[in-house]
Amino acid sequence: MDQLLFEELDLSKEMKKAIEDIGFEEATPIQSLTIPHALAGEDVIGQAQTGTGKTAAFGIPVLEKVYVPDNSVQAIVLCPTRELCIQVAEEIVKLSKYMKKVKVLPIYGGQPIGRQIRALNKGVHIVIGTPGRVMDHLQRGTLKLDGVEMVVLDEADEMLDMGFREDIEEILRFVPKKRQTLLFSATLSKDILRLTKKYQKNPQFLKVPHHHLSAPKIDQSYFEVNEKMKAELLSRLMDIHDIKLALVFCNTKRRVDRLVKDLKTRGYFVDGIHGDMRQAQRDRVMNKYRNGKIDILVATDVAARGIDVPDVEAVFNHDVPNDTEYYVHRIGRTGRAGKQGRSFTFVSGKEIYKLRDIQRYTKTKIKQERIPSLGDIEKIKIDLLLEKVKNSIQNDNLDSYIHTVEGLIEIGFNSLDISAALLKIIKEKEL
Repeated sequence: MDQLLFEELDLSKEMKKAIEDIGFEEATPIQSLTIPHALAGEDVIGQAQTGTGKTAAFGIPVLEKVYVPDNSVQAIVLCPTRELCIQVAEEIVKLSKYMKKVKVLPIYGGQPIGRQIRALNKGVHIVIGTPGRVMDHLQRGTLKLDGVEMVVLDEADEMLDMGFREDIEEILRFVPKKRQTLLFSATLSKDILRLTKKYQKNPQFLKVPHHHLSAPKIDQSYFEVNEKMKAELLSRLMDIHDIKLALVFCNTKRRVDRLVKDLKTRGYFVDGIHGDMRQAQRDRVMNKYRNGKIDILVATDVAARGIDVPDVEAVFNHDVPNDTEYYVHRIGRTGRAGKQGRSFTFVSGKEIYKLRDIQRYTKTKIKQERIPSLGDIEKIKIDLLLEKVKNSIQNDNLDSYIHTVEGLIEIGFNSLDISAALLKIIKEKEL
């Protein structure tokens, strides 16, 4: 299916501004499918894996329909775990950045209920909660759902597997029958289909295909690294592995520009492409990349569409992609035509959860590696240099060089001293 640019969607200027700040250019497949139907007020069944952008798929329509002057709960999102509850709330808060008076509240077990009650009493527009804690509030009378117009069941299969079916059905009895219901699930079991039949009205069934990763010749690894250390780590890996042609992915246009500037100051031949550049500018950069005039190309996912350069030695995920599907597309740019490729993913803070989603989604193991020290780099460079020396001894005609070395031996130098001196000169020159 065609993926939509966010600017093509019928969204408020506040929402478009927040999306631009986050750095999203293009809607993911589930967002492209869901948002138009959800904005039109239709019920939706969305079948998509974790990590495919479901939160924005329902978060954007939910926020667009909030009527701020009404302080009652207008939308409720049910999630299986407190972790997902917090994650969803954080993303919806980011999307509501310019909707200053919209109030979002996560409610889950393990947090003092008194704090949640005080927040509910002050007025909340959107509640994101686990079924157990939502039921607790309903039984206490501290949560009223009679003004709810939208219900979202996120990761419905997980909630049913965890035994929340009765809670979900009880919660839905507190919600007006005249409402919009969006359900998202990785799988559609008979139990879920029974739930949709009972509580949804003519739902649109929207499915994102699940692609398995097939990349046997790509060596995949990741590093847990502080955000400020990412450019330094990229430099070290380029040097250690002697990479001549690399493709680096960032999630936003701003990050592309910032990283290009940083790498240029470090002496790399580098350029970037993203959606704010004119096509002619992108073409110029791509021609330089194909012709070997730049060693590193930094790009956003959208701008990288159509890049087909056969000799890319390594792909760097400077940011973990927002959509797990993008991970497959990104690393598929290396290891072409039977060659060995490498992919390095830099994980900072909560991005580790996204990486776990990617591993589940692609059914592959991405190994963690230790950040190489400066000492490691020097040792590896010397090892590479010695490997070149061995290859030259085995494969090159060294007669004229041997004659030169013999001349030095004749005047009193031994072969070990000569070798060590030559290595020192090369090391100082190259390393």
